[in-house]
Amino acid sequence: MSLRLNRLSAPKNGRWLLLTVGLALAAATLLFLPFIIYQGGVFYYYGDFNVQEIPFYQEMHSLVHKGELGWNHLTDLGTDTLASYSFYLLGSPFFWLTVPFPNEVVPNLIGPLLILKFGCAAGAAYIYLQRYVKQKSMAVLGGLLYAFSGFSIYNVFFFHFHEPMIAFPLLLAALDAFLYEQRRGLFAVAVFGACVVNYYFFVGQALFVVLYYLMLTLTKTCRFRIREFLLLAAEVAIGFAATAFVLLPSVLGLLGNPRLNAFPHGWEALTYGREQKYWLIILSFLFPADLPAMPVFTPDSNCKWASVAGWLPLLGVTGLVAYLQLKKRDWIKKLILLLMLFAMVPVLNSMFQMMNSSIYYARWFYMLVLLFVLASVRAIEDKEADWDRAIIWSTGLTAGAAALIGLMPQLTGEEGQEELSIGVQSAFEKFWLYVLMALLSILVFTLIYKKFWHRRRFSAVMIVAALGVSLFSSFLVIGHGVMISGSTDSIKAHIINARDKIRIDDLEDVRSDFFEGIDNTAMFWQVPSINCFQSSVSTSIMQFYDKMGITRDVASRPDFSAYGLRTLVSCKYFFDDLLDSNDPESDNSFLDKDGNTKMPGWKKLQTDNKFDIYENENYVPMGFAFDAYVTQEEFERVKTANRTEAALNAMVLTRDQMKHYGEITGYYDKDYSKLYGDKPENFESAVDSYYYGEGWLKERAKVLNQNACSSFAYTKDGFAASFDNQSGRETLLFFSVPYSEGFSATVNGEAATVEKVTYGFMAVKVPQGKSEVVFTYATPGFRQGVLISLCAAAAFAAYMVLTIVFRQRRKRKSIKSNKETTDSSKPDGAVGAPE
Repeated sequence: MSLRLNRLSAPKNGRWLLLTVGLALAAATLLFLPFIIYQGGVFYYYGDFNVQEIPFYQEMHSLVHKGELGWNHLTDLGTDTLASYSFYLLGSPFFWLTVPFPNEVVPNLIGPLLILKFGCAAGAAYIYLQRYVKQKSMAVLGGLLYAFSGFSIYNVFFFHFHEPMIAFPLLLAALDAFLYEQRRGLFAVAVFGACVVNYYFFVGQALFVVLYYLMLTLTKTCRFRIREFLLLAAEVAIGFAATAFVLLPSVLGLLGNPRLNAFPHGWEALTYGREQKYWLIILSFLFPADLPAMPVFTPDSNCKWASVAGWLPLLGVTGLVAYLQLKKRDWIKKLILLLMLFAMVPVLNSMFQMMNSSIYYARWFYMLVLLFVLASVRAIEDKEADWDRAIIWSTGLTAGAAALIGLMPQLTGEEGQEELSIGVQSAFEKFWLYVLMALLSILVFTLIYKKFWHRRRFSAVMIVAALGVSLFSSFLVIGHGVMISGSTDSIKAHIINARDKIRIDDLEDVRSDFFEGIDNTAMFWQVPSINCFQSSVSTSIMQFYDKMGITRDVASRPDFSAYGLRTLVSCKYFFDDLLDSNDPESDNSFLDKDGNTKMPGWKKLQTDNKFDIYENENYVPMGFAFDAYVTQEEFERVKTANRTEAALNAMVLTRDQMKHYGEITGYYDKDYSKLYGDKPENFESAVDSYYYGEGWLKERAKVLNQNACSSFAYTKDGFAASFDNQSGRETLLFFSVPYSEGFSATVNGEAATVEKVTYGFMAVKVPQGKSEVVFTYATPGFRQGVLISLCAAAAFAAYMVLTIVFRQRRKRKSIKSNKETTDSSKPDGAVGAPE
């Protein structure tokens, strides 16, 4: 392969960009295609990739085809589609590329889309870097290093993380164009695109842009002008406001999510609680990426899934060291050092993720990677760079870190029976393989440097070597992830596109339980379920589970102890995955050692497609009326372990709701005066006499069935039910659908108030006799967001028109001024001189 890439007379800028994208696409194809072929046409990885990214794409694809982008009853107990999936894929142009295809082939598109993302990431980095290099071939090299960096390979696990990697260099390139070329409007478009693609990552990008701009102006790289600053602020405001149609519903939908409520404080804001995190941050740039959930270098850093990765193929930190050792102190060096400080201080690190410190993440390290790439390619072109010294430093840091970790003695075992072992890494063979890859990478660069430095083919050799090292190291990492997957075989054989193998006619109409099977199996089949592995669902779900004493962080996986929950939320079927462990001693076995189900009231229905399917004998259809009501203060007397069962005895209301519906609830201030007085323990409540058990559950389900809806169906924008109230008085009709302010309801065609009851569900008042109840959903904030976005679009159009008008006016003034200057300089009598 002979490419004279260092010759500027070769392809023009557009062709260099195409070359960068083409090389990245070719390399990514070589990387992923063998796995796609090996796995039968679908790229499976492991963990979240298999059970989140693939079913998310397929489910959303189906909903888009149906035009159902309001309420989503297929995700957990129900959630807003836009608020829950704008983080994952709804803002991604790659998702929308799947829309023309049939739903069943969407999983087959995941691999090609991943390849395309690598190509786009390289191209985006090239667009940014080409301004700062003398030879465009160095921008090509930089684009490839960015696309195949450790951060990029690590986050194959998180399929939706590559979109921000693509948007970020384009955002910086647009800012540079604004500052250096006075190109107007481009930055507003870039802000809009970056925020729509992923609002969470945009928070970090916005912070970086502020630091970037401040560094350029404070170092006087770019002159600060008030007028220019105001124009820049206007573009930011316009671009950001234009995202309101996505951003406003997303923010409203996530308010109250407990994962967003932990802010850094105390010493935890100043130092990481685990010292291994400091090591991990440094090591992430010295060695190829670890697999998420399987840390090798720092097994006790508590950083699984934290995206702590940033290694550059071929160069490692060699280019960075060469640049940092240069005498000049420019904005690049200062910004890199500042961001290194941010990485090391928890409160500063949390600024890249909305000040959230509930869990450690380094999901902004792709920004550092881009700066390291920029520093590296600039160092290559700098004649003053001392590469011999940089190679020594890079090799010393890499080998030294490897020796300290791999040869450090430690005592293992119980006290008094300790054994001496060598190495503090988690996996001996894998650790030394990573070390070998890192050192060989430096060696390859050293050989290229010694043989080709300042020669015509240096750029070409560097690019080829970078691709070779990228493919070799990435293939080993990705291949390991593919091989260790415990979900791929089951998904391929029994889950993906396998709904028709389950012989249950009403599976789409009722909820099912897929406890301890493959996560999001129901989502693959697009059927309602009480299980869901998705972290941005309705906050009402979070609130309900919190009060029930059930952990709900990134997934809903209620265990067998909450047996009343299945009846409360109208769960009819239980799927026991026969490919999983059926050891009665195992927590995920549905049968005990005597062959009885671990939850009362379930009978085996049939076996389909490697699933034992059980039916809930205590099933109650969606929509039913209670014969008793209690206040939240009363209910909270119930032991946490019994609350899901207690919730079947009575509807839980606030004190104000109890008062408002007094004719239904029987509430009187006099009766409840003790509860809200000085000695609430003296109040006698029905909850104090609740009892539980298999017999009770059967009787209770029978009562609720007698007061349940005769029909219930999900609609395009909500749900509808028929109910015959034979209690002889008005009552509140309960639906185990998570409460949202986006719901409105009608009863027999007349508007009804939707109440939030039992800590997160909904109820409406219905009269005696038969009622037709219809709930209609409109995404909160969407209409207002669209209006704001349209106003922003109008403002953008006006801004661009004014920009063009002022430029034309300035151009005419300049031409007139030049003409007057020319005419005044002509001698009298000259042709064209004024008379």
